[in-house]
Amino acid sequence: MFVGCLLCSLSLLSQHSLAGKIISAQGEDELIGATIIVAGTNWATVSDSHGDFFIDDLGANSYTLIISSVGFITKELQITVPLKDHISITLKEKIIDLPDVVIESVTLTGGLSGVKKSLGSAHYIGQKEIQKFSYTDINRTLRNIPGINIQEEDGYGLRPNIGLRATGSERSSKITVMEDGILAAPAPYAAPAAYYFPSVGRMEAIEVLKGSSQIKYGPFTTGGAINLISSPIPTRFSGHADFIFGNDNYKMLHANLGNAHKNVSYIVETLQYSADGFKELDNRGNTGFNKEDYLAKIRLNTNPDARIYQSLTFKIGQAFESSNETYLGLSDQDFELTPLRRYAGSQVDNITTSHNQYSIAHFAELASFLDVYTSIYRNDFSRNWYKLDKVNGTSISNILESPILFTDDLAIIRGQTNLTNPLSVKANNRSYYSEGIQSNFIVHFRKGQLKHKMDIGLRFHQDQIDRFQWVDNYNMSNGIMQLASSGQPGTESNRVSKAQAFASFVQYKLQSGRLTSTIGIRYEDIINKRIDYGREDPGRSGTDLKERANDIQIIIPGLALSYKLSSFSDVFGGIHKGFAPPGSKEETKPEESWNYELGWRLNKAGIRGQILGFYNNYSNLLGSDLAASGGSGSQDLFNGGAAVAQGIEAMITYDLNSAKHFKIPLSVNYTYSKAYFNSNFDSDFEAWGNVTKGDLVPYVPQHQVSISFGIEHKKYLFDISSKYISRMLTEAGSLNDMTPSTDKAFTIDFALNYKVSKELNAFINMNNVLNNIYIVSRRPAGVRPNQPQSFRLGLKANF
Repeated sequence: MFVGCLLCSLSLLSQHSLAGKIISAQGEDELIGATIIVAGTNWATVSDSHGDFFIDDLGANSYTLIISSVGFITKELQITVPLKDHISITLKEKIIDLPDVVIESVTLTGGLSGVKKSLGSAHYIGQKEIQKFSYTDINRTLRNIPGINIQEEDGYGLRPNIGLRATGSERSSKITVMEDGILAAPAPYAAPAAYYFPSVGRMEAIEVLKGSSQIKYGPFTTGGAINLISSPIPTRFSGHADFIFGNDNYKMLHANLGNAHKNVSYIVETLQYSADGFKELDNRGNTGFNKEDYLAKIRLNTNPDARIYQSLTFKIGQAFESSNETYLGLSDQDFELTPLRRYAGSQVDNITTSHNQYSIAHFAELASFLDVYTSIYRNDFSRNWYKLDKVNGTSISNILESPILFTDDLAIIRGQTNLTNPLSVKANNRSYYSEGIQSNFIVHFRKGQLKHKMDIGLRFHQDQIDRFQWVDNYNMSNGIMQLASSGQPGTESNRVSKAQAFASFVQYKLQSGRLTSTIGIRYEDIINKRIDYGREDPGRSGTDLKERANDIQIIIPGLALSYKLSSFSDVFGGIHKGFAPPGSKEETKPEESWNYELGWRLNKAGIRGQILGFYNNYSNLLGSDLAASGGSGSQDLFNGGAAVAQGIEAMITYDLNSAKHFKIPLSVNYTYSKAYFNSNFDSDFEAWGNVTKGDLVPYVPQHQVSISFGIEHKKYLFDISSKYISRMLTEAGSLNDMTPSTDKAFTIDFALNYKVSKELNAFINMNNVLNNIYIVSRRPAGVRPNQPQSFRLGLKANF
């Protein structure tokens, strides 16, 4: 008896080791830097470059391991030491808390695992990639994705101009932008110009989808769709806080806290960031901004083993912004001398915005083969951009386009001439709402060797923009603007545009051996109306009422195929119809095109690559009269006739080092794009003007190259990201003539993340390391610079 007790005691006192490997749920990616904690003890470690970890000196006992990694769901695992073998632990991507088959249907890509088997061109930027640089600028976050054309404006990405596959980039009005699968633009049908864009700094992931599969995500189906996935509700009590500071008094706080119980879970979150601005106002005023985001989610769900599992998720968010931003750029001559200058005539320019979002999402697993996901949503947005519009009756865009012709007016803008009442400052005061209900029915089953999946979607939607604007007049005295007279609200623009839309789609996916095919069809029924009360009726009595309407019904088909050539490569291709709504003018036709893509994908021995070609043949290309693009600001759409957009997208990633302790990932991306008009016509749109067949579409760079390089160690991440963009025409024309253009651009950013402890990381980064300053745009009015060299440093805490 004594001997038995002694042996038992010795066994308990003896020390054992614990070894294992952390991999992604797909079994392909070994996770470096995953944290492994032995609950209730002081033991903790992180995985190495091959996902391996080792903990020594554990007594024989039962333990709970807590395994976490950025971008993955935290996992708890019960073990008993000693173990006979190494353990393999899989972590699942943190996307949204739904079954995998549903995630594939209600997100664009289905996460990294979905990208690898996509039938078209799909990209997923997860939390690990986002955390590397901690950008709050969506333009920089997307810089390594091929096929994206971006026109910078303010240097901070506050109001991005994004196009996909050579579509127009003006206010991202030619792509479908969503947050959590819900349309994010303030009025995506009535006024698609996105003066609000979800803050990328609070997002868990970003998805980009191009090709025929995007027809599920209208109304814009030509270039592609972008979906921003907000922070998911955690599976256990946890939180996160980032504190980052930088030059120009840059400050950023991002924090969230959440918990999960058996039948109720929640998360609360805030993102707040601001800067004093990098431009130098003539009177030394502030040119910066302040943004605040607040978000809360709560989920109620049945027991996991309920006969019909259901969940109900409530989401509410608010966002506020105040930015001392302007449409006023510089003349070429002044840019050469002081590229970061801002004229005195913009000293009162400011935009204030307020955004509220509400949604209720219901999920029901009705049967093993049938799931239903329904969302009810409402977005309210208001903004007033108070900015210089005219000088002595001449628009600032005309003055900056022809500074020699308007020398006296430019002198006033510079604050060099004193004059009474020459400056007209417009209050671009607008309010928006967008609301609707959408449902996805997901049918999936397997019969023999065939896998079937059908998505059926319905959406009832309406949105509205209400313009109620006025103009104030200012004197210029010794470089200081003085209010001379105040305008009456509603006397500049006084109209309401609204849209009602019903959309539906059916998409059927069949997998048979090496061949996977998807065929889909989308239907859009849109009624656009405009009610103009006129400038003489600010009380909206209807004495000078003008109305117009434009109805459109359209069917949008798409087909995609993928064939596995081997276990590590496949070819894919697709064809689909492109579409964009025509607005409320009866004579305006919808934008229509036939779009084709063909590509090859490789995933072998650590090499991942893809190359494809695309060809978009427009029967009618739409232009938009936006003040942001140098127009009058009516936001009317107009026909641009036939056009072609074509190009090549290529990307490759490879780990240059297979050593035990660190990785050296390298990624190279290239995009060739060419978009040109295929007919002759005269346009009232200044950026197009008199178009000759073969003229290039403005603001589409022909060549883009991005190269990123890093060193990944379990204690630190070091990353360098570079981007080259060839010059872009700013008016329709030829690269070989004297058509105005932007500069070619090359920038380098670097970042270092260092793991101080299992809960704390230190962060430092520098953007535009070489401090290259170049012309990024000649609109809305005049030449505009990029952001110069900037640095950030801070701490990131997890608990």
